[in-house]
Amino acid sequence: MAFQGTKINPRRFHRSQIKFYAILIPLALFMSLPIIFIFMNAFKPPNELFAFPPRIFVRNPTWDNFKALFNTVTQSGIPVSRYLFNSLLISLLTVLATILVGTAAGYVLSKKQFRLKKLLFEINTLALMFVPIAVMIPRYIIIARTGLVDSFLVHILPNLAMPVGLFLVKQFIDQIPDSLIEAARLDGANDWFIYGKIILPLTKPAIATIAILSFQTAWSSVEASNFYINQESLKNFAYYMSTLTSSTSAIAGQGVAAAAGLIMFLPSLVIFIFTQSKVMNTMAHSGIK
Repeated sequence: MAFQGTKINPRRFHRSQIKFYAILIPLALFMSLPIIFIFMNAFKPPNELFAFPPRIFVRNPTWDNFKALFNTVTQSGIPVSRYLFNSLLISLLTVLATILVGTAAGYVLSKKQFRLKKLLFEINTLALMFVPIAVMIPRYIIIARTGLVDSFLVHILPNLAMPVGLFLVKQFIDQIPDSLIEAARLDGANDWFIYGKIILPLTKPAIATIAILSFQTAWSSVEASNFYINQESLKNFAYYMSTLTSSTSAIAGQGVAAAAGLIMFLPSLVIFIFTQSKVMNTMAHSGIK
């Protein structure tokens, strides 16, 4: 038993920590079951997919579901790889553009002084209250009048307006001392230099958070493909997933859907694993308790 007042190194195991592991390890295993189920389902043959009672772990893993997925061609003659390529390109461009817009706007709202500054930020905060379906009709009118219907950009431009990302970045930039900005100006730095050499390096945790949020939005969104795109070659992989069960037989469709579900899930999981520490840091510095 450790003496009172004795410090315990958190990086080394101590027997007093056993009670925490006894609670956290079973809880972590229980919470990881859905992730394990997604991975296992993708490699199950049809007889295991329809087994009753359902089994979590696969007994005879197979790659047939993935082969069937990438050998499938839609009625329009579009291969699955085209949908996947569209989703990857849309997600990459959306993440880069959202980071640029969010950090630049956050810097202006945090460190610049101009009229209506508080009003603009309050409007952005108010926008957090609206769910996408509540603004679907105004959004469609705007997109139609700007000529973005049947355009690849309709997947990207509407997603650049991300109120939660701007809110997090602005709150994070508020923590940067104004004296640091003033010192850079005294040395002759302009706004672009300050933005690129000071703001961006010091807001990496917030940038990681924006990247995750924007990637998930772009990667899983089917709104543009359903409502604004008529050309099949411009639609994304999430839209193709929604058509799997209707375009293939019930049995084969389940296996293909399981493989596609894993492909949809895996990028978000990998990105979150590598950036989750920065996300937690952003929440701690953004006024969210």
